[in-house]
Amino acid sequence: MTSKTIVRDKVRAYLLEQMTSGKLNAGQPLNLAALARTLNVSVTPIREALTQLQQSNLIKAIPNRGFVISELNYNEAKDLYELVADLEVLALEHSIIEEGSIMRLKAQQTIFKNAVDTISRINAKLEFHRLLTENYKNALAQQLLADLKTRIFFYERAFMSDDEVYSKSDNQHDGIISAIEDDNVPTAALLLKMNWMLILNYIQKQLRID
Repeated sequence: MTSKTIVRDKVRAYLLEQMTSGKLNAGQPLNLAALARTLNVSVTPIREALTQLQQSNLIKAIPNRGFVISELNYNEAKDLYELVADLEVLALEHSIIEEGSIMRLKAQQTIFKNAVDTISRINAKLEFHRLLTENYKNALAQQLLADLKTRIFFYERAFMSDDEVYSKSDNQHDGIISAIEDDNVPTAALLLKMNWMLILNYIQKQLRID
């Protein structure tokens, strides 16, 4: 790996962290010069990192405006959640989940239940899903899921303020863990799909209102 590639990847990691900590918002323009000063790097690796993120639909290049965080919309939400659900079901069906993984899921579920603010709750939920599929040995699928879930963060931060929806999601998480413990992968996969569709349905209702 060249030094140029390392710098680009560090810029990309920084931008992803800014996204998932709630410091960047949908529709927000990105100032390359300001990023270069903050990170003490040239504009070139920043532009390369933004181009990578553009391929994941996290960033858009708009004529005369430069790079901006992609806006949220109804159709993308549908495609995004359905794709993540299908990929996670595939990952779960091709994973061997041992006792250590189940214990990590239970611990993460406790963190999710005890989250006290929206951003913490979203990130705890996304980490639960990462742990659920971490045993799927497909590096490309794992990278794709990671990028897609960064995009999901923006939707849930914007629209997921209803504690009732999270309560239902909480119950589904418990059901997924129980099904895995019973070695009942079909039920776990069904609950996993339902979990994502529950949230998608709520977000789409909000997008219709908007």
